[in-house]
Amino acid sequence: MKVLVTGGAGFIGRWVVKRLLEDGQNVWVLDDLSNGEENNIEEFKSHPRFQQFLHGDIKNEETLSHLFENGFDVCYHLGASINVQDSIDDPRTTFNNDTLGTFYVLEQCRKHQVKIVFMSTCMVYDRCLDESGISETHPIKPASPYAGAKIAAENMVLSYFFAYGLPAVVVRPFNTYGPFQKFGGEGGVVAIFIKKKLNGETLHIYGEGTQTRDLLYVDDCARFVVEAGYSDRVDGHIVNAGLGRDIAVNDLAKLIVGDENRIKHVEHIHPQSEIQKLLCNSSKAKELLGWQPLTTLEEGLKLTEEWIKTII
Repeated sequence: MKVLVTGGAGFIGRWVVKRLLEDGQNVWVLDDLSNGEENNIEEFKSHPRFQQFLHGDIKNEETLSHLFENGFDVCYHLGASINVQDSIDDPRTTFNNDTLGTFYVLEQCRKHQVKIVFMSTCMVYDRCLDESGISETHPIKPASPYAGAKIAAENMVLSYFFAYGLPAVVVRPFNTYGPFQKFGGEGGVVAIFIKKKLNGETLHIYGEGTQTRDLLYVDDCARFVVEAGYSDRVDGHIVNAGLGRDIAVNDLAKLIVGDENRIKHVEHIHPQSEIQKLLCNSSKAKELLGWQPLTTLEEGLKLTEEWIKTII
């Protein structure tokens, strides 16, 4: 297939590109490098099926129009502003990138009849209330402009499925971590903690640290995202993916560093947007895609630490 990955030079995007190439697809990447880095995909540029890297913006309709003349079969739309605090400080940029940018991508997908896989986030959900986990019917709560912009974009994506019959799926991976993740932002907690551990620094936890996260290893996440593009069973659906196990940030820090004396609690930078408990129910992904996570938290942390050791 001919496949476009927006945000393909980003953390998850890089792994999606890797998986697509391994599956024998022809891959184009569009990224404005505001979050991603061209180095993330450098190793793929010599691959015979890697067609093009384009440094460009999803909000540039002329760029998109020319790009979509390649006749794509699937567009994996991962390009977005992803930082919760940034969205609070500057909601306009997040809205323009995540909502308006998605609209421009959708218009090209509609024009050329290209399936869209839209990358959303678990941050759209309200807190988990029981141990069965958060399913796709769980209440949403846009506690940050980031979550609000993603919900708006989700609704536009699904409206194109219902109004135009455009093949479209919304994927909501939970907190993804692993090699090539930046040492900053919400999802970077694992990378930040491991880097501080290796550098002999103190690990800082926002707030009380009792908030829990469902941590999904990036290779499992990429496999989920890619499979959603291959299957028409998920068209018109929202689908979650997570490990199905949550861990308090306090316990995560202890698991990584071992020594509680190296952990310090600091004032939360955005307590109003904190989700106290995140635990994923991925039963829909298993039912419709046959997907389930293969990497345990302990294995994933080890793989991530091995990678970070090579770059610091």
